[in-house]
Amino acid sequence: MVTVRAFAAGDEGSLVDAWNRSMPGDPTTAGWLRDCVLLDPNFDPGGLRVAVADSRVVGCAYGVRRRTPLAPGTDLEPGMGWIPFFFVAPEHRGRGLGRRLMEEALGFLDGRTVDFASYTPGYVLPGADPELYPDGFRLLGALGFETLYSPVAMDRTLVGYVAPDEAGELRAAREAEGYAFRSPVDGELPELIRFAAEEFNPDWGEAIRRHANPDRMVIATKGGIVGFALYGAYRGIPERFGPFGVDPAQRGTGLGKILLHLTMTRMRAEGLHSSWFLWTGETSPAGHLYTKAGYEITRRFHVMRRPA
Repeated sequence: MVTVRAFAAGDEGSLVDAWNRSMPGDPTTAGWLRDCVLLDPNFDPGGLRVAVADSRVVGCAYGVRRRTPLAPGTDLEPGMGWIPFFFVAPEHRGRGLGRRLMEEALGFLDGRTVDFASYTPGYVLPGADPELYPDGFRLLGALGFETLYSPVAMDRTLVGYVAPDEAGELRAAREAEGYAFRSPVDGELPELIRFAAEEFNPDWGEAIRRHANPDRMVIATKGGIVGFALYGAYRGIPERFGPFGVDPAQRGTGLGKILLHLTMTRMRAEGLHSSWFLWTGETSPAGHLYTKAGYEITRRFHVMRRPA
């Protein structure tokens, strides 16, 4: 017999085991569950619906709503909720359990507009992956979720990487115009956080605030910060590139190319063998920049939304 209830202490071990059997392409750890779910200020055990058989978790769906703002100056987004992940163990599929879990998570979100899976700061994947998890993708559609946009993940090997001459020449030209490229000093971090949050996304500002190592940051300056690139910002994974942005008013100057190659050079100097990230628009200016720099698409996702 399978029962569905709220998460309780003691479920974490079997939840991680069921997750890894259900989503072998995206295994997790007890540490990730602790740090990114259970210790999230927005965590409410009532939103983490677990299916239990013989005292072990065999499926779950996680509904979350904001109890604290994402960043200073933002609100609680009272009309929004998120489902960052859901799964059912293989031996319990085909019996409607996934729908039951999702409906309970949606019930917890109480009529809000609900996004899958772009909850920040603790998302698992940017969205649904219809190639690896076709059943989950179909269930989302059956429950009224529609695709908003489809980001891609990209990777590039750093083995043998050498910055192209073009990037060095471009840097020299911009420096002659008064631009500078370097790591921020401590006193510039507040400005960098504000720039990232206000020009791009509050979550980017918070990623910089939590970053432990300014040596893994590169900024472009000209009378103030006009661009930045980081690595190792998310969960301390050094090979994960980003966030990365250039002031919209400065685009077309090549600052993005310079920052990208300076950062990749630093990553290679640390002995890292690859650079990767989970989220960009395939046809966006950033997507074209990454492709020209040798990045290749490794996965495609669908960010999905169910209207209130």
